[in-house]
Amino acid sequence: MNPVYIQWIVLILFGVVFFLIAPKVKTVGQFFTASANENKQPSIFLLTSSLVISWIFAKSITNAANLGLAFGIVGGVAYAIYYFSFVVAGLVIYQLRVKGNFKSIHHFLQTKFGRSAVVVFSILIGFRLFNEVWSNTMVIGSYFGEAGTTGYYSAVIVFTLLTLAYTIKGGMRSSLLTDAIQMVFFGIMLFLLLGLIFSDSETNVTELLHTGSWEMATGVNLFFAALLQCFSYPFHDPVLTDRGFLSSPKTTLKSFLWAALIGFISIALFSLVGVYAQTKGLDGQATLEVGKLLGLTVMLVVNFIMITSAASTLDSAFSSFSKLVVIDLGKNHSLKKGRLAMVVITLLGTIPVFLNPEILSATTISGTMVMGLAPVFLLWNQKTSSLAFHLPVGFGILVGLILAIGYFPKSLVFTTGKYADLLWANFWGLLGCFILYIFAITLKKWNEKK
Repeated sequence: MNPVYIQWIVLILFGVVFFLIAPKVKTVGQFFTASANENKQPSIFLLTSSLVISWIFAKSITNAANLGLAFGIVGGVAYAIYYFSFVVAGLVIYQLRVKGNFKSIHHFLQTKFGRSAVVVFSILIGFRLFNEVWSNTMVIGSYFGEAGTTGYYSAVIVFTLLTLAYTIKGGMRSSLLTDAIQMVFFGIMLFLLLGLIFSDSETNVTELLHTGSWEMATGVNLFFAALLQCFSYPFHDPVLTDRGFLSSPKTTLKSFLWAALIGFISIALFSLVGVYAQTKGLDGQATLEVGKLLGLTVMLVVNFIMITSAASTLDSAFSSFSKLVVIDLGKNHSLKKGRLAMVVITLLGTIPVFLNPEILSATTISGTMVMGLAPVFLLWNQKTSSLAFHLPVGFGILVGLILAIGYFPKSLVFTTGKYADLLWANFWGLLGCFILYIFAITLKKWNEKK
């Protein structure tokens, strides 16, 4: 049978099975907060699984493998550093809940900075969720044909609709329950894939783990850029932050710390696919090329991993956007509005697929633009004003835009190689954001003394 036909069968079976598994919720609480009932919160296993798999995006796996191909294990570790975000977010959200008694991120922002901050923040995270749709569905499409072909677009549309179907059925509860199943599948498939690669008689595991060079120009620029972004990046991702308020503070903190460790290891291991591709002299998209090299079995395993990871991220994006529109910004909460919001983000988020943007830009550029959130959340307990939000956040967006259009000053870049501009834009930008935040709160204190 034609391999593409088998891939289509896998894709459709995946969607049908998860639609049948997904619970049909009947209450607003179940749909938006994943509660089984009023007294039962998600367990540490359910929450950790959901955190990990919803952040092991199809685009993340693709990027990790491609960075492994480009820079060896250095590239994989550099990208895995993003999972330190769980540690930062977990500790901050724990403090917000225990010491600040805040019920959500939006509650915190409304209380400390006012309605205008909530509106700006909502636009930022809406843009993030918008990016999550196209950047993950594009990866799935690439396994069914070249970008722009009928097979490519058909796979994107079918996959998106199948995921939307089971998410509409159960909302956040459906997302968490299917995430746990998807996490198990991902783990099994990852080790199966690595087992098939390591079974190659020409593969030397020790050599794979020592590939690359720990120099700024060969991956370390990205390592430090990712590390800097960890202090702001997690807070503009409602898929992550929404899960910070579903269980008790202690359970949540433990889940976030476990998710950081598991996520880091998973991404670093998956980057070995790209490292293996490098040793074989392959070029292009690492996962696709390795699948072609090792045959149908490996291709199907990789395909299933991509479907699993993309679906987990996509259903989480649908659920979080629905909560953003109906709960965080809305007044009249209803299942109908929640489901309608999911349809809207599906339609909007699919449009860029037809414009063929670069997948990695969904992470690096958006991560730069939200650097202003770092002082807002890391220094959350300061006596602040609306200005203390808008100054650093506005400056961060400005730096991100300058970087995106390629006009970041070369005189401020002190390393060479790929991602050098990204690193120094984040360094100087983050420094400027903290200075502006401190200026704003100092100005407030000075005005109060007058």
